[in-house]
Amino acid sequence: MRTWFITGASRGLGSLIAEHALRAGDAVIATARKPEEVVSRLGNHPKLLAVRLDVTSESETQQAVAEGIKRFGRIDVVINNAGFGVLGAVEETSASETERLFATNVFGVLNVIRAVLPHMRRQRSGHIINISSIGGYQAYVGWGVYGSTKFAIEGITEALHQEVAPLGIHATVVEPGFFRTDFLDEQSLIKTALELADYDDTVGAMRRFAKDYNHTQLGDPVKFAEAMLALVNAPKPPQRLPLGSDTVARIEAKNEFVVSELNEWRDLAMSTDFQA
Repeated sequence: MRTWFITGASRGLGSLIAEHALRAGDAVIATARKPEEVVSRLGNHPKLLAVRLDVTSESETQQAVAEGIKRFGRIDVVINNAGFGVLGAVEETSASETERLFATNVFGVLNVIRAVLPHMRRQRSGHIINISSIGGYQAYVGWGVYGSTKFAIEGITEALHQEVAPLGIHATVVEPGFFRTDFLDEQSLIKTALELADYDDTVGAMRRFAKDYNHTQLGDPVKFAEAMLALVNAPKPPQRLPLGSDTVARIEAKNEFVVSELNEWRDLAMSTDFQA
């Protein structure tokens, strides 16, 4: 039996992952700002521990991990899923909106990593899975600041993957495309208070797209949860796992563009070294 530690587990993908882990016979420490919503969603399962957690609080994070260890003795899988989105142009996104976003999407992930790694290092085993986004690999208009939090998670996970591998611990960043969850609802997606008319053709169009695309997204959340089980069961899990055909297409297109642009500017790029 493995023990999972899942943030943002009261609804959406976090709740589905918890449900599938329990169904597989594993124990789950399911965290949320309102743990009663976890119990309402998943029931009073003997292998479920619902814990209050605001990931922006380092002390709450340490306490949640300690409660989980006290109950189950170990943590084998971490799913850093808690987070939210901000939709708006880079210029439109205020300092306070940006700070709040980074507090959850980046600093919250780091709080969890710091809290669980001492236990995983002692075990010489474990798997930390950080949920990024296609927006963490390919930037979009309107998602620049949100995407920057996911770009940060990509970099953190790449370094973490190298640091903990010699200790028997895995780290994977998961890059979902658009899945049919409530992410585009107001409870998960904040629109900037400022909307500038000059951006109506770009960011405004993205706002209209997000409204129309809500609950018609391509990705199946149940299949996402099943993919998480496959990921943790893999003997050699990847450093990066894209999920969704939209993500795969975006990654391939960006990689092709990067190679093309590099070749175009290669001579200048190579010209800046000291000459022997």
